[in-house]
Amino acid sequence: MSMSRNLIIASLVLNVFLAGALAGGAVWIRNGKSGQGYFLEAAGGRLPEQDRTTFRKALREVRRESRQVILDGQQARREAADLLQQPVLDTTALSAALERARNADVTVRARLEQRIVEYAAAGSAEGRRALAEGLMRRGGQQPSATPKKSP
Repeated sequence: MSMSRNLIIASLVLNVFLAGALAGGAVWIRNGKSGQGYFLEAAGGRLPEQDRTTFRKALREVRRESRQVILDGQQARREAADLLQQPVLDTTALSAALERARNADVTVRARLEQRIVEYAAAGSAEGRRALAEGLMRRGGQQPSATPKKSP
């Protein structure tokens, strides 16, 4: 009875992952190319062409520098998938593999965000405004007509 219970749990977990992947794929296809990347990266699409090229080049550089972290995250996801397919689910090992994958994702995202901050700090007010508009558009909000003043 315990074996079938573990298989049912493993099946449910795998189905949740698959449903998430299908939903994510559907959103990606529906949004087309402009929906690629997460919102900070996609916000760069509002920049003028030359600035957009520089922005994307900076983000590609971060990904290149983070290649090993990305590969580690992919390996952790493969390990999680393998564990889910085992006859007896090792929940401790599965949790550890998913945590390694999550940590890799967070590390890469933090590096990308830091590079975006550096880009914005070195850029013009017009470029920051374009990034802000891209963020607001991606977040489902309309940009405000007047910028808020800092205290």
